[in-house]
Amino acid sequence: MTGGAGTRETARAMAEAACAWLDTLDAEQRERATGHAPAADGDTDAERRRWFYTPTDHGGLTFHDQFPPQQRAAMKLLGTGLSRAAYVTAATVMGLENVLDHTEGFVSMFDRSRGRDPFMYYLRVFGEPGDTGAWGWRFGGHHISINMLVVDGEVAATTPCFLGADPATSELLGGTTLRPLGRVEDLARDLVRSLPGELRDRAVLLGKAPPDLVAANRTEPQDGDDWIPLAGIWRAPFASDTEQAKLETGSRGIEEKAGFSDAEKAAVRLSRTPRGVPASDLDGEQREILGILLGTYLERVPESLSPITRYDDAAVLDDVHVAWAGSLEPGAPHYYRIQGPRLLIEWDNTQRDANHAHSVWRDPSRDFGLDVLGAHRAAHHLG
Repeated sequence: MTGGAGTRETARAMAEAACAWLDTLDAEQRERATGHAPAADGDTDAERRRWFYTPTDHGGLTFHDQFPPQQRAAMKLLGTGLSRAAYVTAATVMGLENVLDHTEGFVSMFDRSRGRDPFMYYLRVFGEPGDTGAWGWRFGGHHISINMLVVDGEVAATTPCFLGADPATSELLGGTTLRPLGRVEDLARDLVRSLPGELRDRAVLLGKAPPDLVAANRTEPQDGDDWIPLAGIWRAPFASDTEQAKLETGSRGIEEKAGFSDAEKAAVRLSRTPRGVPASDLDGEQREILGILLGTYLERVPESLSPITRYDDAAVLDDVHVAWAGSLEPGAPHYYRIQGPRLLIEWDNTQRDANHAHSVWRDPSRDFGLDVLGAHRAAHHLG
């Protein structure tokens, strides 16, 4: 977050859009659509700090439970927290649920009548939108998780910010393809492939890719974390034992196909000290590619909120590390991580024969605005 007048203007737009959406809801809708105000206390704030990228219950009011004007108001709020390019990408990701339904043969799954569902996206507002105090909002569903915190009229946190795509590549008429996150994948591959031998050897942690994001959907990633098997990235077990068994079988299948030994897990495990190659070892063209790649993550939010200009400082960029795992051939399973001070980016495209992509931007020191809430509590509640 950059702060300043632009941040306050964006926060004001968020508050206006949130209030406009809430004003359209009846009492029953509003109960599901709202949550406790953001707080420094972890128990009180636990729900706001939960996030998912699987097609589970993300918490809040779904589009199914809203009338079209309410859905439009919900999308308007989403639009206040995303850049135009990110909004288009998110809308495309939601639409891909129809494509995925077609791919899988229009079958029911996940203990609901329609498993792949473009209306199963959730919005929840935490606290009272306005210019004072703390409030926030979360928009999420399959392959989308947007988390915003506003404190005293300024946007205080915009991460975790997750976008995925399944399929990652789809056919379009005229022999072309739809790849919502294509540049997010290709830029990283181009960067690593451009490295000379010794640097590439340092950047490629392992010749095989972990099957998912290593930090997964943890609220606070820690040194030594491994990925969480798919069945663990859901709010709760299914009511149907049959559907739960299917999920667990599929989850085990993913793990067995990955076939990681303890040593291989250690090679890609999350570490406090970044792995891979620092930007300080890159040449000018490679640093330029890295800057553009960073933009595919940090420019998902409006310009007033993006920290991208931080990396115009050569010394700041120097501390950013790039690490890769898996094949460097297009179409093969792969994973990458970009890590530095106040920065953790992860990407994987491994499942469904490397046609199922995940990407997330995090600021481990400030995700969910936990540092800001602590300072706010100290300033306003001690005496």
